[in-house]
Amino acid sequence: MILWEAHTCLPLHPDALLAPLERYRTAGVHYVSINVGMDMNPLSQILPVIASFRAQIAAQPGRYLLPDTVADIERARHEGKLAVGFDLEGALPLLERPEMVALYRDLGVRQVHFAYNRNNSVAGGCHDVPQGLTALGRRMVEAANAAGVILDCSHTERRTTLDMLAHSAQPVVFSHANPLALVEHGRNITDEQIRACAATGGVVCISGVSRFLGVEEPCAADMARHMAYVAQLVGAEHVGLGLDIGFGQPGLDDDPPPPFDPGYWWPASEGYGNGIRQMRYAPVEAWTQMPEALRAVGMNSAEIAGALGGNMARVARAVWGD
Repeated sequence: MILWEAHTCLPLHPDALLAPLERYRTAGVHYVSINVGMDMNPLSQILPVIASFRAQIAAQPGRYLLPDTVADIERARHEGKLAVGFDLEGALPLLERPEMVALYRDLGVRQVHFAYNRNNSVAGGCHDVPQGLTALGRRMVEAANAAGVILDCSHTERRTTLDMLAHSAQPVVFSHANPLALVEHGRNITDEQIRACAATGGVVCISGVSRFLGVEEPCAADMARHMAYVAQLVGAEHVGLGLDIGFGQPGLDDDPPPPFDPGYWWPASEGYGNGIRQMRYAPVEAWTQMPEALRAVGMNSAEIAGALGGNMARVARAVWGD
């Protein structure tokens, strides 16, 4: 089976190394989606990061592969490589131009969401005044569908999520989001959002962030509990995993250029403190413990295979094409 990490983060700096991803390869993961930019990051920061990551992947063909299709990920699995795709967290880097989606797709971005915590001209963020998807946002959804890019509703607010799910002609995912019914936090999502995502054929991937799981030192069992909740609500075929780890690297400052206010993007009123550097994450190695943890919450072997990668692979086949 394919093991599919739906979202994780390296420093947004062109000198950041892919080396932390080796922990995924060691844990048996076959595909990982890494963030290449958020709404607060200008193109002058995002494009050098994409160029660096692409160059490092190309320079290490025995370790990494930049996939176009799920068949490429299958090939990586058979060859002992890690397939690495990119994701974009927010619409501001699209510069209000729907055709930018296809350009990012050609650079390796396989997954996008349209707001990062705060509202913009395309969509509403989960830590802002409810806004919904704008007219431009509907055009962006259509552009993502046409370009074969997976739409991701993480970090968007309820109205925007429901609008995106209703307007998309393709399955839509949450790459790193947890049930609000289990933990009260603005980043977590309602049962209504979970059901609407499943209705598109999509997947809700549980995050390994401590605050969203409601525990200080998250482990496989904590994530399995949240995955079981989604499975019981809408079926195990709509469950996935996206640890959302933030890998730091010594000596690299990946803050956006001024003016940048971390308290705006991660409000203290939502429990972030000053930014997200104090966040704790389930470790990569939790992947090796997930099968047993999911058995313990009642999933069978087929359901486990889906939750750990098969479900996201199904969505990717539908959106990316074979």
